[in-house]
Amino acid sequence: MFMHNKRLQYTVRVGETNPALASLLLEQFGGADGELAAAMRYFTQGLAEDDPGRKDLLLDIATEELSHLEVIGSIVAMLNKGIKAQLSEAALAEADLYRSLNAGGDSHTQALLFGGGPALTNSSGVPWTAAYVDSRGEPTCDLRSNIAAESRAKIIYERLIAITDDPGIKEALGFLMTREIAHQKSFEKALYAITDNFPSGKLLGIGPFADMYVNTSQGDGDMSGPWNAGEQWERVDDLEEVMPADDGDGTASVKLTRNEATAAKKASERLASDPMTDAETGADLGAGPGAGKTTGGEDYGTAADVTKADRTKDKAA
Repeated sequence: MFMHNKRLQYTVRVGETNPALASLLLEQFGGADGELAAAMRYFTQGLAEDDPGRKDLLLDIATEELSHLEVIGSIVAMLNKGIKAQLSEAALAEADLYRSLNAGGDSHTQALLFGGGPALTNSSGVPWTAAYVDSRGEPTCDLRSNIAAESRAKIIYERLIAITDDPGIKEALGFLMTREIAHQKSFEKALYAITDNFPSGKLLGIGPFADMYVNTSQGDGDMSGPWNAGEQWERVDDLEEVMPADDGDGTASVKLTRNEATAAKKASERLASDPMTDAETGADLGAGPGAGKTTGGEDYGTAADVTKADRTKDKAA
């Protein structure tokens, strides 16, 4: 059961109407790293959690995220309040209203469709989706995802703070940003309260693959560091050493029934390529300048040849 306290968790003081900024702030309302996504992520994890400590933590933070959603939504509503009033009362000339509504991003949608209230979209007007909730039902996996989500949200708040000079908004956003730090710390503690928290899941890694670093991007820029060198790693620079990684021949195979094998053979024979055939194609028939060489031996040149010919022609003229 939920009870709503009419006081916000942090006081919202907005200095002036700014629908463009309201649109940008929607990123933390209905965006992928926003407060609604966070609340739904932690609620669903908490409801399925059997560990009493983690369940309490997740439901606490999920509920607080809803309070943060309320703060962001209130800021958006206040930023739109002036233009909402002018629009409803037709208090400005048509051109001025149009400019105000289209000052940036989703502001016209908020004003016309949602009456100046915050819409469940991101800053580009894309509707919120449950696809933003990326839980897997495995605490060591989900807690790491939660830590990353709080980190991403902090960065978005930093960027929003950077684009406004309104001191009241800066203060509120700074509070929300700092709560992301606190939540990350809590999730880190919960993760490391699980004694064996890496790797995620039940199944053990297969040796020696857990210690193998495969240098698949070679050339200038190759670097060595604790992520790929040292006693922890068996570094592979010669890719032939690990291709394939098992004791097979590196090809794909399947066991077919007799009927399946017969059908597969017929299909293969029917669709086989003839390397001796060099048929004239539509590309040959429709060839023109820039097409290059065609089957009949005609050379129509490339774009560079056509440009060179044009320059020669212009020079002669």
